[in-house]
Amino acid sequence: MTNKEKSAEMVSKFVHVLRCSICNMPMEVMDLKSLVCLNEHTFDLAKQGYINLLTRSVNSHYDKELFKARKSVIKESDLFSLLHEKILEIIKEYLEDSMSEIMFFDAGCGEGSHLQKIIDNAENLAVTGIGLDISKDGIKMAASNYKESIWLVGDLANSPLADQSCHVILNILSPANYKEFQRILVSDGIVLKIVPRSHYLKELREALFNNTDKKSYKNDKTVALFNNHFHLLDVINLKYTKKLTQTALIHLVQMSPLAWNTSKRDMNRIINQGISAVTVDLDILIGINKKTKGDRY
Repeated sequence: MTNKEKSAEMVSKFVHVLRCSICNMPMEVMDLKSLVCLNEHTFDLAKQGYINLLTRSVNSHYDKELFKARKSVIKESDLFSLLHEKILEIIKEYLEDSMSEIMFFDAGCGEGSHLQKIIDNAENLAVTGIGLDISKDGIKMAASNYKESIWLVGDLANSPLADQSCHVILNILSPANYKEFQRILVSDGIVLKIVPRSHYLKELREALFNNTDKKSYKNDKTVALFNNHFHLLDVINLKYTKKLTQTALIHLVQMSPLAWNTSKRDMNRIINQGISAVTVDLDILIGINKKTKGDRY
């Protein structure tokens, strides 16, 4: 059985969580090849096993080299291991006793390594992963490397997920669409939004921006916007410093949006400054739909 057919079988099992990105109707898998909705809009599975549900062409800042660097940092270093552990702790605290099967949606998943790391460490939790990103390069890489999750190319502003289909929505350091999150979250589900704090990757900021205001970062507006859409159960600060090899540092610089408009000369200057450790400083926002607040708390 090909990767495409294996993915089609998995999608068939959970096709009830998907909807057509054109007309919002339910879908079914046909001949282990395509997703087809009730209005006969058809989306073929790629040979790697992902499904492209975009209805328009897009341009992305993210390219293959960035995703390769991102995968290397997440999978081969332990820079984000404590974040993955904390996310699992939160899921167990809020959902373990109430869920037999957890649909776990990574919104803006990139090349999928965060989602896969969390699922790999989920132990006794029955977790099914769904990763969505607007970048075809990222999803193609995710589907090529990780066969246990459903990988979708799609737009968060028009999510191809059905109403109340997901128990956990994860959004790590990426844009969000809160109206869509409200729609697809089950009544007793949680949203986990991870946002940077002022010291996040401060060593890179200091090396890149010297004495400019861009050395610091505030997430007040992001937190306020989240709080406008969800009942904020808790905010957990996660701050630690990790040593990195030279190779891991190079990949971190390559994957960071800080370097998008940075010249190759400045990139090399940062890498050769002798940075041996970086700071991870994040807030984990835990929210539920406001309309369910009274039912749970």
